[in-house]
Order: sequence, then structure tokens, then C-alpha cells
Amino acid sequence: MTFDPRLTPARPDLAARHLDGVVPAARYVDGVTHRTRRPTAPVRATPDPMAPLVTEALSGESVTVYETTDEGWAWGQLDADGYVGWLPAGALVPAGPAPTHKVAALRTPVFPGASIKLPPRELLSFGSHVAIVETRERFAVTEDGGFIFAAHLAPLDSFEADVVAVAARFLGAAYLWGGRSSLGLDCSGLVQAALTACGIPCPRDTDMQEAALGVPVAFSGDLGELRRGDLLYWPGHVGLVAGGATLLHATAHFMSVVREPLDTALTRIAASGTKLRSVRRL
Repeated sequence: MTFDPRLTPARPDLAARHLDGVVPAARYVDGVTHRTRRPTAPVRATPDPMAPLVTEALSGESVTVYETTDEGWAWGQLDADGYVGWLPAGALVPAGPAPTHKVAALRTPVFPGASIKLPPRELLSFGSHVAIVETRERFAVTEDGGFIFAAHLAPLDSFEADVVAVAARFLGAAYLWGGRSSLGLDCSGLVQAALTACGIPCPRDTDMQEAALGVPVAFSGDLGELRRGDLLYWPGHVGLVAGGATLLHATAHFMSVVREPLDTALTRIAASGTKLRSVRRL
């Protein structure tokens, strides 16, 4: 049996305890749950600050850590989507109280007190998790004493209704390979953020999404066959069909999240030698 290394916490020298007898490794260990304590934590395939970003953990998200090195790296698995990689150990803290809310605004400042005039401690991105212990005036107070405008938060168990509308909030955000935050994200990160906000489980990478999401739709090239919310997949790229025969996607071509005419996008991408591979309908 072949296991995807992006989703399998196993190396020749070390693997998760639950994989004992499933994959070969020199030793097996129990994981310890941590949470991200920075606005974002980079996840890389190797413990090297110059290694490409493969994904990110947002603030408050849980990570099961299987190894922490003397050099300051933590090897673990993101609990939300199962992605495995190396994170800066300093970006993680013991699990602590379970999150109760998520950031529903594109970004929100965390203040040290109940005043918008105070210098914020940090900016949290859409989808970040926080544990709220009380409210004061218009603010929700986090377990570590941060103050967030309450209207910028939503309960963890509440969900958006419109995938395209959620994705459109990121218009103008920078394209960032491996990114998942409003400060920068890639094509599959945009789709994952939008679907997750709507309560639809979504894998991280384009090939994973193409295999797992929705149902395939035959497409002859007639734009009239497409519906709002359809997912278009090329090798290594994905976009959402938006209203008005447009494609909403994070693209390195513009280094941004853009709304592009569908016919223009299909022609431009095909001219680069990359053919549309599938259409998936949620």
C-alpha cells in the first residue's frame, strides 16, 4: 500500500504510534497536541528556513507534534487537514483551552485592552481560531487576555452559506505559494479557506481536492454548461466559477486573487500548454 507522505506522519527513522505495523520506521512515538500561537506558522517539507512553503497553520489551529529538535523545529501534522511537515517550534504552544470562535473578518487586530486606540498585539487572519472567555463592551476577550472586536468573530460551529462570496473577500490578496492567510495564499489555499468556512471538508492541495470534492461534470467548452461555484482544475491549479462568466482564483500570473473573464482565463492557460483537466460540482 502506498501512503501519501503529505498526509502520513512517517519517516524511515520516526512515525506516529498509530502507524506501528502499517508503515516501517525505526521507532514509533505518541504525538502531543499543540496550537499555533502566531498569526501564521510556516510549514515546510524539510527543517530549513529556505525550504519552500508547503502550507501554513493559522493562529489557534491544532498541530500534533511527533518530534521537536534541538535546532528549534517541530515535525507534526495539522489536525484540520492532515498535512505533515516541519514548523518553527517557537510558533507552537501547549494546547491549552479549546477554541470557541473563529475569525470571520478578512483580518482583525488583537488589542491588549478594550480600546481601539491601543497598539494591537497582532493581526489575525480569516479562519484563525481563538478561545473566548468573556465579553467586555464591544470586545471578546481571549483566554490570554487579548481583545478582539466581537463582530469580527463567529462561533466555531457556525458556517457561511456561499462559497463564492467567501472567496471573493480575498480579492486583491497577494498570491503566495503555500499560503493560507489573507496576507497571501495560493489557488488551493483560497478554495480550502472558502469551503472550510462553509462547513465543507476540503483537502489542502489541488490534486487532493480534485479527487475528493464534488462530482465530475462534463464540459465541452461551452461556458453555458458551467454553474456558479463549480471548481475548475488544471494540473497544479484551481479556480472557482463566479457570476458573470468569470473565474475567481489566486494566480501567480497576476500574483493576486483576481476575478478574470472565464473565456480569457481558459484561453490564456491553454496557451501556456496546460489544459483544463476537470470540472467538479459541489
